[in-house]
Amino acid sequence: MPKIIKISLGDTLEMKKPHPCGSNLMKVLRVGSDIRIKCEGCSRDVTVARIKLEKNIKRVITTEDAQA
Repeated sequence: MPKIIKISLGDTLEMKKPHPCGSNLMKVLRVGSDIRIKCEGCSRDVTVARIKLEKNIKRVITTEDAQA
């Protein structure tokens, strides 16, 4: 069984592949079975199924990590 990645509201996700605009950083706007993310490069927001999103995450940058 795959491990569920802990994703919180406000976290930044570094993706394996870049968005068409060139940025690979996404900000989490809503969390649930579907996760709403916003591209940090072009500000486009997308709602993606959690399972599909977790396969494409390289690492999670939490809000605490960003402040430190």
